[in-house]
Amino acid sequence: MLTYLIGGAVALIVLLIIFRMVWRVAEPNEALIISGLGAHSSSEQVNETLGFKIVVGRGTAVLPGFQTVRRLPLDIRATPLTVTCVSSQGIPLHIKGVTAYKVGDDYGSIANAARRFLEQSDEQVMGTIHELFAGHLRAIVGSTTVEEMLHDRETLTTNIRGSLAGDMEKLGLVVDSLQIQEIDDESGYIRNLGRPQAAAVEAAARIAQAERDKEATEREQVAAAAKAAAVRQSSIAQAGYQAEVDQANSKASQSGPLAEALARQEVVVAETETAKLNASLAEKQLESSVLKPADAEAYRQRTLAAAARDAQIAAAEANAREVQLRGEAEAKATELTGKAEAAAVQAKAMAEAAGIKARAEALATNTDAVVAQQLAEAYPEIVSAAASSFEKVGNMVVLNGAQGIEDTLVKTITMGGSGFALAKQLIESLNGKGDETKAALENNQNHSV
Repeated sequence: MLTYLIGGAVALIVLLIIFRMVWRVAEPNEALIISGLGAHSSSEQVNETLGFKIVVGRGTAVLPGFQTVRRLPLDIRATPLTVTCVSSQGIPLHIKGVTAYKVGDDYGSIANAARRFLEQSDEQVMGTIHELFAGHLRAIVGSTTVEEMLHDRETLTTNIRGSLAGDMEKLGLVVDSLQIQEIDDESGYIRNLGRPQAAAVEAAARIAQAERDKEATEREQVAAAAKAAAVRQSSIAQAGYQAEVDQANSKASQSGPLAEALARQEVVVAETETAKLNASLAEKQLESSVLKPADAEAYRQRTLAAAARDAQIAAAEANAREVQLRGEAEAKATELTGKAEAAAVQAKAMAEAAGIKARAEALATNTDAVVAQQLAEAYPEIVSAAASSFEKVGNMVVLNGAQGIEDTLVKTITMGGSGFALAKQLIESLNGKGDETKAALENNQNHSV
């Protein structure tokens, strides 16, 4: 029985040793790459058939001598980046950064990484990654200005990661993090870019310092003034207290005279009030007995004077109107007289012109013309004789203007020419007697006149 037990234990130990030698377990941060007899990937792992088997997160049996197992780390690795490149402005730059990368979690990425990096040292892998990153970083920086890289590093890293994505996928790697730590240049371009901002910051700092100094000085002055005011107020209060003490002492020493003076003051006040009342009474009496009657008399005198003044003004205005109307009447009479005289002169001139013309025609044709000529020569005397009938007339009113004057003149001349027919008969009876006829005509003419 003991032999069986020992044999069973030995067999179990041997089985355990054999199982330990055959069984391999993948850690959480690694993948088992198994190659050899019967080591093929299933279609569930990748879309292609691989010449090796990938085991992640579990265990598998490996036949010693027929199969080989290798471990591919899946944990993250960091690689420093130091790249010299040129910006789009032609400025040489030194860029320092760091990138964190790892093998992808899918079977395709593990297969790609296993084909390229399996059993390579970390230095080799990091060198490959560094060169890959450096190439893409130079390409991105060459199309970017220094100002854009300085002000927007997030965009720079995003562009680099986007440019690296295709190559990293082929290598089976993914970038977990990429940081640009430092951008520097030998020409001093970046330093010069910062000078205006630094100067502005320095100026702002100096201004802020000056303002703080000013505020501190003002506050010190305010504090000093407050201190002086407090001292002054304290001195004033002390002086006030001392004055009150002195006043109390003075009042105590002058209580008797003060009481007498106060009593006298009250008497003076009462007498003053009495005098005011008496003055007010006298003023009322004066107002009722003298001022009001005087005001009434003055009002009556002012009213009478105003009435007299108004009467004088009305009389003056009436006289002025009368003078104006009289002047207008005289001017109108003068105008009518002038028109009458002008019409008389015009009529006389017209009569003389017509008489001359008629006499000339009569002298050329018949005796009537001679008579008319002689009568015409005697017209002034005829008119004078006719006008003598108006010597007794004081004023004569001529109606109908110039036509009335003309009618009056015609009638006057007619009155003076009544001997025209007699003269004509005498001239016919004495025809051919020469001087006697003329004498008779002259006598007749004189008689008519």
